[in-house]
Amino acid sequence: MVRVEDFGNFETAWCPGCGNHSILKAVKQALAGLDLAPHQTLLVSGIGQAAKLPQYLHCNMFNGLHGRALPAATGARLANPRLKVFAVSGDGCNYGEGGNHFLAALRRNPDITLLAHDNQVYGLTKGQASPTTAQGQKTKTQPGGQPSVPLNPVAIAVAMRISLVVRAFSGEPDHLAAMVAQAAETPGFALVDILQPCVTFNKVNTFQWYKERCYMLGDDHDPTNWAAAMRKADEFGDRIPLGVIWRGDRAPFESLAPGRGTPLAEHRLDRSALEKLMDSFA
Repeated sequence: MVRVEDFGNFETAWCPGCGNHSILKAVKQALAGLDLAPHQTLLVSGIGQAAKLPQYLHCNMFNGLHGRALPAATGARLANPRLKVFAVSGDGCNYGEGGNHFLAALRRNPDITLLAHDNQVYGLTKGQASPTTAQGQKTKTQPGGQPSVPLNPVAIAVAMRISLVVRAFSGEPDHLAAMVAQAAETPGFALVDILQPCVTFNKVNTFQWYKERCYMLGDDHDPTNWAAAMRKADEFGDRIPLGVIWRGDRAPFESLAPGRGTPLAEHRLDRSALEKLMDSFA
């Protein structure tokens, strides 16, 4: 049986009070609850404070370029379908630099889980506005207020009808762990947009700000009702719903790939085909 302790205990570089601490704890809890051993798990990250999370876990990890976690995670999942693959990074990395890759993943629906740490600011590069920063919010580099309408990644994901769309909050770690586990067990692309406070650079969206607004979705919400899911995805401000917003039935990208189900390392080379190809160059 896999234990939380199997994933190690590391000293982090995060600020005291950062939501990343709760997210790390919830991820460990989810992995242990799923009985996923470290060697069965891969976490792929980009760049940023959130992207450091795999470095504080004893498991397989790949740290790539800023915004490029999703294509690397998709490739890893295609290469070894026995791995449970997670992409981990922040709102700036995933929705800013990685915006095009996020859209590509929504179209493909690969069997991976995206854990997007959404603190509505760039927390590593000193607090400039991210794609999810509220319009008018003042930051280090937008002292007159952020002029653009914020991106709503949850609504975009629901619009594309991927396999699962979840919103969670680092201040509800047990619920977050349950959502991560549910996303990992869902075939296809699962987005877990995790609201979290950045105690150093975001003095607006604080822990208390989220606590006053977040509420749990009840049984009266049907996540398979697309219109209802879109309404909940668009609800952000005075009230913010937490839980499974959308559950779709699209086929995973891997089901369309040749040789599916077998890791590339176990594929056997057709030597006769290779010899025929080489002879063609003679």
